[in-house]
Amino acid sequence: MEWLNAGIAPLKDLIAFLTKQSKTNNVLKKQLIMELRNNLNVFVNGFKNNTPYDNMIELLSNEAIQDAVKNNFSFKKLKGGEIESAQVFDDRNKKYIGWTCEKLVDKIDEKIVELKNIKKMNNGSVKQVKNNISLMIGNLYFRMKLLADFIKSGQ
Repeated sequence: MEWLNAGIAPLKDLIAFLTKQSKTNNVLKKQLIMELRNNLNVFVNGFKNNTPYDNMIELLSNEAIQDAVKNNFSFKKLKGGEIESAQVFDDRNKKYIGWTCEKLVDKIDEKIVELKNIKKMNNGSVKQVKNNISLMIGNLYFRMKLLADFIKSGQ
Protein backbone atom coordinates (compact mmCIF):
# COMPACT_ATOMS: atom_id res chain seq x y z
CA MET A 1 0.00 0.00 0.00
CA GLU A 2 2.93 2.32 -0.69
CA TRP A 3 0.69 4.24 -3.11
CA LEU A 4 -1.26 5.63 -0.16
CA ASN A 5 1.77 7.07 1.64
CA ALA A 6 1.93 10.31 -0.38
CA GLY A 7 -1.78 10.94 -0.04
CA ILE A 8 -2.38 10.74 3.71
CA ALA A 9 -2.32 14.50 4.47
CA PRO A 10 -4.71 15.53 1.66
CA LEU A 11 -6.89 12.55 2.54
CA LYS A 12 -7.35 13.84 6.09
CA ASP A 13 -8.62 17.12 4.63
CA LEU A 14 -11.03 15.24 2.35
CA ILE A 15 -12.34 13.17 5.25
CA ALA A 16 -12.91 16.34 7.31
CA PHE A 17 -14.72 17.89 4.34
CA LEU A 18 -16.94 14.81 3.94
CA THR A 19 -17.80 14.95 7.63
CA LYS A 20 -19.04 18.53 7.18
CA GLN A 21 -20.94 17.60 4.01
CA SER A 22 -22.73 14.76 5.77
CA LYS A 23 -24.74 17.28 7.76
CA THR A 24 -27.70 17.36 5.39
CA ASN A 25 -31.41 16.61 5.61
CA ASN A 26 -31.28 14.34 2.55
CA VAL A 27 -30.95 10.91 4.18
CA LEU A 28 -29.60 9.07 1.12
CA LYS A 29 -27.06 11.79 0.36
CA LYS A 30 -25.97 11.76 4.00
CA GLN A 31 -25.56 7.97 3.95
CA LEU A 32 -23.53 8.08 0.72
CA ILE A 33 -21.18 10.76 2.00
CA MET A 34 -20.75 9.00 5.34
CA GLU A 35 -20.05 5.69 3.59
CA LEU A 36 -17.43 7.33 1.35
CA ARG A 37 -15.83 8.95 4.41
CA ASN A 38 -15.84 5.68 6.34
CA ASN A 39 -14.36 3.75 3.42
CA LEU A 40 -11.57 6.31 3.02
CA ASN A 41 -10.89 5.97 6.75
CA VAL A 42 -10.53 2.20 6.22
CA PHE A 43 -7.72 2.95 3.77
CA VAL A 44 -6.02 5.48 6.07
CA ASN A 45 -6.12 3.22 9.11
CA GLY A 46 -5.32 0.12 7.08
CA PHE A 47 -2.18 1.81 5.77
CA LYS A 48 -1.12 3.11 9.18
CA ASN A 49 -1.53 -0.32 10.75
CA ASN A 50 -0.38 -2.50 7.84
CA THR A 51 -3.77 -4.22 7.91
CA PRO A 52 -4.18 -7.33 5.73
CA TYR A 53 -6.31 -6.90 2.60
CA ASP A 54 -8.79 -9.50 3.89
CA ASN A 55 -9.64 -7.26 6.85
CA MET A 56 -9.87 -4.13 4.73
CA ILE A 57 -12.19 -5.79 2.21
CA GLU A 58 -14.40 -6.95 5.07
CA LEU A 59 -14.70 -3.39 6.34
CA LEU A 60 -15.46 -1.73 3.01
CA SER A 61 -19.14 -0.92 2.59
CA ASN A 62 -21.38 -0.33 -0.40
CA GLU A 63 -24.76 -0.58 1.34
CA ALA A 64 -25.53 3.13 1.00
CA ILE A 65 -24.77 2.98 -2.73
CA GLN A 66 -27.09 0.04 -3.20
CA ASP A 67 -29.82 1.70 -1.11
CA ALA A 68 -29.48 4.87 -3.20
CA VAL A 69 -29.85 2.87 -6.41
CA LYS A 70 -32.91 1.01 -5.04
CA ASN A 71 -34.48 4.35 -4.11
CA ASN A 72 -33.74 5.91 -7.51
CA PHE A 73 -31.47 8.54 -5.91
CA SER A 74 -30.19 11.19 -8.31
CA PHE A 75 -26.43 11.18 -7.91
CA LYS A 76 -26.43 14.75 -9.25
CA LYS A 77 -27.35 15.66 -5.68
CA LEU A 78 -23.85 14.58 -4.65
CA LYS A 79 -22.28 16.56 -7.48
CA GLY A 80 -23.65 17.55 -10.86
CA GLY A 81 -21.76 17.76 -14.11
CA GLU A 82 -18.78 15.79 -15.32
CA ILE A 83 -15.32 15.33 -13.89
CA GLU A 84 -12.95 17.89 -15.41
CA SER A 85 -9.17 17.74 -15.64
CA ALA A 86 -8.82 20.43 -12.94
CA GLN A 87 -10.58 18.09 -10.49
CA VAL A 88 -8.16 15.19 -11.12
CA PHE A 89 -5.11 15.27 -8.84
CA ASP A 90 -3.74 11.79 -9.57
CA ASP A 91 -2.51 10.92 -13.07
CA ARG A 92 -4.03 7.46 -12.88
CA ASN A 93 -7.50 9.06 -12.62
CA LYS A 94 -7.25 11.02 -15.88
CA LYS A 95 -9.20 8.24 -17.61
CA TYR A 96 -12.26 9.34 -15.60
CA ILE A 97 -12.36 12.85 -17.09
CA GLY A 98 -15.84 13.31 -18.56
CA TRP A 99 -17.47 10.82 -16.19
CA THR A 100 -20.46 11.73 -14.04
CA CYS A 101 -20.78 11.15 -10.33
CA GLU A 102 -23.25 8.34 -11.01
CA LYS A 103 -20.88 6.50 -13.35
CA LEU A 104 -17.98 6.79 -10.88
CA VAL A 105 -20.11 5.61 -7.94
CA ASP A 106 -21.27 2.65 -10.05
CA LYS A 107 -17.62 1.64 -10.68
CA ILE A 108 -16.82 1.99 -6.98
CA ASP A 109 -19.76 -0.26 -6.11
CA GLU A 110 -18.73 -2.77 -8.78
CA LYS A 111 -15.17 -3.00 -7.41
CA ILE A 112 -16.31 -3.45 -3.80
CA VAL A 113 -18.69 -6.24 -4.86
CA GLU A 114 -15.93 -7.88 -6.93
CA LEU A 115 -13.42 -7.81 -4.06
CA LYS A 116 -15.94 -9.22 -1.58
CA ASN A 117 -16.91 -11.96 -4.06
CA ILE A 118 -13.28 -12.93 -4.73
CA LYS A 119 -12.77 -13.22 -0.99
CA LYS A 120 -15.91 -15.39 -0.58
CA MET A 121 -14.93 -17.63 -3.51
CA ASN A 122 -11.56 -18.35 -1.91
CA ASN A 123 -12.53 -19.52 1.58
CA GLY A 124 -12.71 -16.02 3.05
CA SER A 125 -9.23 -14.89 2.06
CA VAL A 126 -7.54 -13.18 -0.86
CA LYS A 127 -4.04 -14.30 0.18
CA GLN A 128 -3.72 -17.07 -2.41
CA VAL A 129 -5.78 -15.65 -5.28
CA LYS A 130 -4.43 -15.11 -8.76
CA ASN A 131 -6.06 -11.67 -9.04
CA ASN A 132 -3.84 -8.66 -8.39
CA ILE A 133 -5.60 -7.63 -5.17
CA SER A 134 -3.10 -4.87 -4.42
CA LEU A 135 -3.84 -3.23 -7.77
CA MET A 136 -7.59 -3.69 -7.33
CA ILE A 137 -7.51 -2.14 -3.84
CA GLY A 138 -5.34 0.71 -5.13
CA ASN A 139 -7.72 1.40 -8.01
CA LEU A 140 -10.68 1.40 -5.63
CA TYR A 141 -8.91 3.83 -3.30
CA PHE A 142 -8.09 6.23 -6.13
CA ARG A 143 -11.68 6.10 -7.42
CA MET A 144 -12.99 6.92 -3.96
CA LYS A 145 -10.48 9.73 -3.57
CA LEU A 146 -11.48 11.11 -6.97
CA LEU A 147 -15.14 11.00 -5.95
CA ALA A 148 -14.36 12.95 -2.77
CA ASP A 149 -12.22 15.45 -4.73
CA PHE A 150 -15.02 15.82 -7.29
CA ILE A 151 -17.67 16.43 -4.62
CA LYS A 152 -15.35 18.93 -2.92
CA SER A 153 -14.57 20.89 -6.10
CA GLY A 154 -16.46 24.12 -6.30
CA GLN A 155 -17.43 24.08 -2.62
